[in-house]
Amino acid sequence: MPRLIDVSDEVRAEIGDDEADRLLTGVTAPDRYDCTSCRAPGDVTVEQTATVLFVGEETAVLAFAHSRCIPSQVVPVAEEQLLGAVRSIGQAAGGLSPVAAGAPVQSQTSYPYPAAGQQPEPQAAAPVPSGVPAPRQQDAAVLGVTCGLVLSQEGPYAGVPRAALVVEPTGPVGRPGDESGEDHFTDLLLDHGFGPVPDVEQSPVPLPGWSVLMAMGQLHAILQPSPQGSGTVAWWQAHVPLQVTDAWRAAATQQGEVLMYAAPAGSVGRQPREDLLRQAMDAAARRGLLIGAVLPLAGT
Repeated sequence: MPRLIDVSDEVRAEIGDDEADRLLTGVTAPDRYDCTSCRAPGDVTVEQTATVLFVGEETAVLAFAHSRCIPSQVVPVAEEQLLGAVRSIGQAAGGLSPVAAGAPVQSQTSYPYPAAGQQPEPQAAAPVPSGVPAPRQQDAAVLGVTCGLVLSQEGPYAGVPRAALVVEPTGPVGRPGDESGEDHFTDLLLDHGFGPVPDVEQSPVPLPGWSVLMAMGQLHAILQPSPQGSGTVAWWQAHVPLQVTDAWRAAATQQGEVLMYAAPAGSVGRQPREDLLRQAMDAAARRGLLIGAVLPLAGT
């Protein structure tokens, strides 16, 4: 029986022609899988299926997804996250296979914010996101990332819940070499193409090159263009993949994009409920402190 499997040129280049041919003929592809994007069951014998190759430093994992959810592509992922995915393969119902490589939901990281409603645990200093360095490592802030749904009254999704991320640091984030202690966090993101958000009712600007990475139905990273000019690298990456609600994941998958908002430390704060988070975002927007962008969904 033929297999309806898409293998993009970039995936084929990574896994080789022989492995790609084995996938297309069904030798190494499962008949059924859990879509790595929407988590719903898929069947390669009756519906078009995309191959998504997650590549780390030494490990590669091949995932399967409905072609209607995401196209076949190669997605860079941290090696530790791939190893965690490999350990869970036995529980993934055929959704992954290792191959040879040629309320608001909150997360905290040891990059430059606490998440809303979550007290950060003490953490050792760690590298900060590319383009958003702290002035001194001992003073490095922590990035808090909050997932929630946002309703706007303008644009093609007026009145429709949209998946959103709110990113806020615990302290000032300076430019490289600046030891003044002044906060340049939003200025740095504006330099990267983010735009002011004077009203949350209006959708932010689209930002090509940046994207939000989900895998196995969890939030893994925010990606930015590589400084080397080819591919993407992680701007923010979760220490542990962040669980999101079914409604958030459905909105992100159906719309193929995520709204990312950012604000200086203390301007949105830690809010235990989505309605309070929205009020804080509205207040930050009125004060000219909120910026944002529309990021496409990458990988899953």
